[in-house]
Amino acid sequence: MNFQTPLQANQHYLYGKRPAWFALCMTLSLMLFDYIDRQIIVSMFPLIKQDWQLTDAQLGSLVSVISIVVAIAAIPVGIISDRYSRVKSISTMAILWSLACIYCMFSQNYTQLFIARSLIGLGEAGYGAAGVVLIASHFPARLRSTLVASLFATSALGSVAGILLGGVFSAQWGWHTTFGLIGIPGLLLGILFLWVKDYPNANPASGTDQSSLVASSSIWHGMLSFIKTPTVIWVCIGAAAQLVVVSAVWSWLPSYLNRYYQLSTPAAGQLTAAIVLGGAFGCVLWGRIVDKTALHHPNKKLTVMALLCGLSLLLIASAFSYFDFWNDVGLPSRLTLIAIGAFAMTCTIGPASAIIIDVTQDAHRVTGASVLTLFQNLFGLATGPFLIGLLADQVGLDRALSFISLFSLISIFAFLRAKRFYKHDIQTIQSFH
Repeated sequence: MNFQTPLQANQHYLYGKRPAWFALCMTLSLMLFDYIDRQIIVSMFPLIKQDWQLTDAQLGSLVSVISIVVAIAAIPVGIISDRYSRVKSISTMAILWSLACIYCMFSQNYTQLFIARSLIGLGEAGYGAAGVVLIASHFPARLRSTLVASLFATSALGSVAGILLGGVFSAQWGWHTTFGLIGIPGLLLGILFLWVKDYPNANPASGTDQSSLVASSSIWHGMLSFIKTPTVIWVCIGAAAQLVVVSAVWSWLPSYLNRYYQLSTPAAGQLTAAIVLGGAFGCVLWGRIVDKTALHHPNKKLTVMALLCGLSLLLIASAFSYFDFWNDVGLPSRLTLIAIGAFAMTCTIGPASAIIIDVTQDAHRVTGASVLTLFQNLFGLATGPFLIGLLADQVGLDRALSFISLFSLISIFAFLRAKRFYKHDIQTIQSFH
């Protein structure tokens, strides 16, 4: 028996097409510079390692710390966004992380740079979840997975731009100056974002204004409902595990190409950027496929996601010499397999967020998306780069990248488990409407 997600009945734009597309363009622009600021450092790893004699674990921590701080602060900031203003929260976060990126240029040692990168994470904590929900609210529900996938595909484009700019700018002006140059656009976008129309706050109980006591009670009720929703838990686990693979490959591929194929920093950055760009297109394609699959059979989207995670596992494990017969392959063939794997491994990014929104009450959407953000950042984006650094210090970077693909097994299991509960959880949410 087929069923509909709660917002499938809403097939209209919230304020019309023009405000919706303006909101989308502004949100995509901020997402672009969000990930430029995050990922620009990975192309500079060889230079920073040489200047300060850092270990791979220390280098990985400079990427992972952003995700850790995002995870810690995501839910509190999400609650504030739900109660007050998504638009003002996003604007404030953008200005904060851009200033933190500029501050990175003044660091004189590992500790100072680590603190500066932490501040970038603090600024980015409330952006992702609020941006996803803002876009999902402006557009018809039938476009949700595609639009969310487009939002996160932009994160891949930002990673591409960050990797490219990090390699080129640092070679030209040095890696300190590069941080300062790249932080300026985010400041301007953060101010311009105030012109985006926000969606109105909703009272989950009666649809009217509520006292702070009732609001606080509803927040804790919302948090409790997330914990009690099996679909949320399993999708969060599956999405986080797959992001371990994604973040590991994106963060360490430039260093891999530099060490094993002696490519220069700009050349390694350019090749990595092209591969990440392929992953961005894959993100949108898989989101569209999942949307089409779910049109008449919503729970089948989880089966498709599990199958794609399996494909990602096989490709990434093979690409980084997990199998002995692949060890002597040349760079072009190796890059081809890595590119195909990168195209497949982004399959869960858009659909995971859409599923969480499906099983969350309207008044708690940003908070619900923040729960996913916590899992994705703390157990996904933060784990991948740092774990690779630890493994690389012990077994080599190539083996470490191969072993990390095994996290896709967790994703496969989690999405198949989520499929068992998805229909029931959807029907539970429908009972509140």
